[in-house]
Amino acid sequence: MDKAQNKYIAVAYKLYTVENGESELVEEATKENPFLFISGFGVTLDAFERQVGGLEKGAGFDFTLAKDEAYGDYEDARVLELERAMFCINGHFDHEHIYKDAIVPLQNADGNRFYGRVLSIGDDKVRMDLNHPLAGKTLQFVGSVVESREATNEEIQAMVNRLSGEGCGCGCDGCGGDCGEGCGGHEHGHHDHKGGCCGGHCHD
Repeated sequence: MDKAQNKYIAVAYKLYTVENGESELVEEATKENPFLFISGFGVTLDAFERQVGGLEKGAGFDFTLAKDEAYGDYEDARVLELERAMFCINGHFDHEHIYKDAIVPLQNADGNRFYGRVLSIGDDKVRMDLNHPLAGKTLQFVGSVVESREATNEEIQAMVNRLSGEGCGCGCDGCGGDCGEGCGGHEHGHHDHKGGCCGGHCHD
């Protein structure tokens, strides 16, 4: 299926992980709070975009993505011991945002943004897992297309601003909530972690 550019797409879905023939629901985007994106910007999985990009409004879908089409293998090398001092603000550890199982926005020396999950907090180190929460998983998406049309110039500009880090008011509470209309819509917890609109903590 050809990849359409600059289409405004909203989808409602249930996301399942599939293992040994068993499915587990891990996330849901409802019709009232759908997952929104503009095609061609690389903000969601390429395989996901290919599956839904050519569908008309009202069309249903049910497809499975192997781990290689989704978030790849789980890599032990992506579990890091970071200095506790990195997570201090004005000399005090950031207990509000850094706690076990918290999803934390990070940024490396090159300015690349990504997320890590806190595994443990020690006296000197914070153990972080930089693997995507769905790494190593086979994913099944079941849902329908809420909207599919050409994006307006304003919507395209809002997406450009979002990707450049401008105009987005996401806090650092996991960044899984509503980024607001000006940011291109809603993000959902596990899916759509290809970017990030948080400045977060610096990781060299």
